Amino acid sequence: MGFKGIGRIRPWALALSIVLMAGCETTPILSTPESGGDQAGRKALTGFGQFPDIPIPSGTKINTEKTLVFGTKPWYGQLSLSSSSNANALFDFYRESLTQYGWQEVTAVRAPTSILTYATAERVLAIAIQSGTISGANVTVTVSPRGQAQPQTPPPLGGAPVAPVQRLNQ
Repeated sequence: MGFKGIGRIRPWALALSIVLMAGCETTPILSTPESGGDQAGRKALTGFGQFPDIPIPSGTKINTEKTLVFGTKPWYGQLSLSSSSNANALFDFYRESLTQYGWQEVTAVRAPTSILTYATAERVLAIAIQSGTISGANVTVTVSPRGQAQPQTPPPLGGAPVAPVQRLNQ
């Protein structure tokens, strides 16, 4: 190959480096309800009016092929989103914003697939966030009716203590 072969590789390596570095530009600013930007941004984004109780960051699109939603007030189902923001920024955004929309945190785990779980008196919300293939992130928002707590029934032993097992010598 020699020096001539290396000269052919350099322009491709340079072009690839430029494309990769362009994908590493700064993450778009996520607006929150307290700044007022999210409310205005959400109204400007077509298709998000059906989800008034979920903060939607700017630069987010609905994946209609993976979305299945029932009802409007309240709505239930699974909302599939793709965002230009990275997974860590989205995790922070949802964790800071959801309480302002009336949701109470149940648990949150930051991992390769981050999971946030929130609840209200009537519904449960689970958000799964994964990094995109090249940039951005994919978000799955699942909202379901909250189940009623079932009373614990005692085991059918009638309250009698169980005798210990004895070994018989033969």
